[in-house]
Amino acid sequence: MHAETTEPAKRRPSGAATRARILTAANELFYAQGIRATSADRIIEQVGVTKVTFYRHFRTKGDLVVAYLEEQAAAERRWLAGARREGDPAGSLRALATDIGAASCSPGFRGCAFINAAAEFSDPEDPVRAAVDAHRAWMLGEFADIAAQAGVRDVDAVARQLMILRDGAMVNGYLGEAETVADSLAAAFTSILAAPGGASPR
Repeated sequence: MHAETTEPAKRRPSGAATRARILTAANELFYAQGIRATSADRIIEQVGVTKVTFYRHFRTKGDLVVAYLEEQAAAERRWLAGARREGDPAGSLRALATDIGAASCSPGFRGCAFINAAAEFSDPEDPVRAAVDAHRAWMLGEFADIAAQAGVRDVDAVARQLMILRDGAMVNGYLGEAETVADSLAAAFTSILAAPGGASPR
C-alpha cells in the first residue's frame, strides 16, 4: 500500500504584499510612460492580478495615483533628510546639488514625478493635484529652513528661488552631465544665499 503524499498548499500573497506589488508596477509605469497613458488594465496585466483584487486595494485609478505620489514623497523625504547637514546650510545645498545632478542624469530619468503629475492634472481640486501641492509645500518648507539657518533676510523669497533652481536642474539633467549639473546648481544655490536679499552662507 502506497502512502498518500500531499503537496504543501501554495501560500497566497498577503493583502499587503499584493498592494505593494501593484504600487511597484504603478511606480514603474506611471513614471516611465505617464499617468494618463497608463491604464489600470495595463497595471493589472503586469502584476498578474484580477480586476477584483486590484479594485479591492484601490477603488479607483485616482486612488492609486495618489498612493504612488505618496510613495514618491516618502522617498524624497528620506533622501532630503539624509542630505541635510544640520547647522551647515551651504553644506546642505551642496549635498542636494550633488544628488540632484546624479539623479537627473541617470538612465531612465524622466524628470520630477510631481511636476510631471501636475502637468497631467491641472484641476486644483483633484486629489492628485492636492498630493502634488502638499509635497511641494513640504519641499519649499525645507528650503525655507535652510535659508533661515543661513540667516537670510527674506526667507520666503530665497526659499522660492532655491525651489525654482531645483526644478530647473531636474529638467536640465536631460541635457547635461551629472557633474556639470551638480556644480552649476551648487554655484547657483550659493549665489542666492549671497545675493543682496540674502546673506553670505555660513
